[in-house]
Amino acid sequence: MPSANVYDMDGNVVRQEELDRHVFGERVNVGLLHQVVTAQLTNRRQGNANTKTRAEVSGGNKKPYRQKGTGRARQGSTRAPHFRGGGTVFGPQPHDYDRAIPRKMKRLAIRCALSDRAAEGRILLMDELTFEAPSTRDMENLLNSLPLERHVLLLLPDHNDNVILSARNIRRVKLGNVASINVVEILKYDHLLMPVASVEKIVAMFGEAADDALQMKRHPAVVYRRQKVRALHAAALAAKQSDAPAPKKPSTRKASRTEEK
Repeated sequence: MPSANVYDMDGNVVRQEELDRHVFGERVNVGLLHQVVTAQLTNRRQGNANTKTRAEVSGGNKKPYRQKGTGRARQGSTRAPHFRGGGTVFGPQPHDYDRAIPRKMKRLAIRCALSDRAAEGRILLMDELTFEAPSTRDMENLLNSLPLERHVLLLLPDHNDNVILSARNIRRVKLGNVASINVVEILKYDHLLMPVASVEKIVAMFGEAADDALQMKRHPAVVYRRQKVRALHAAALAAKQSDAPAPKKPSTRKASRTEEK
């Protein structure tokens, strides 16, 4: 079961919080993470680069010299690509770089990124993260008391002015919200710092119940099959924990024949 330490405002470990296995215990799929990260970075491109073709360059309406008798190659315009000041051949043009990713792949990639951070022990939880007044010094003292490395992603469950104003001037801290969680930000920063309330929100957004609710709209049979498998696993785990005697294996044909004899 994945877990993370819970700290107080003084930097002391209060307890150890068990994390949801479906969200923070997923098997890390490196290929999937690469696809989602590449697509997300590609979607950030604006695609504004623009060059002018020979039809868009101003001027060049007059023939530079006559067609015949000069001994030179015939030319129709000084705005041809091989002339100085002419148009560009196959230059970049404004276009859309958007790359669509299926919703299931996005959700699975977020769970894989969170699971990778949980497996490496890079998720730090706060029992409560509150300040009476905005203070960058108090935030710095808090960060110095925690086992953090250089860059930290601070995920808040809700908008908190005191926390935001206290951390926005610290270069190594990136402020984020659970509603805008994404794979690039999770993998970019060394540690993930968030209150316990943020974990509850993440589980509500990407847990088994949320996946079943989304799947129920199109494929309810898949959800029923998942629930049945989960119930069987839960029953087997409960029987194992209660030290119940294991069920006897069915006898083979050879054994049954010997018994008949």
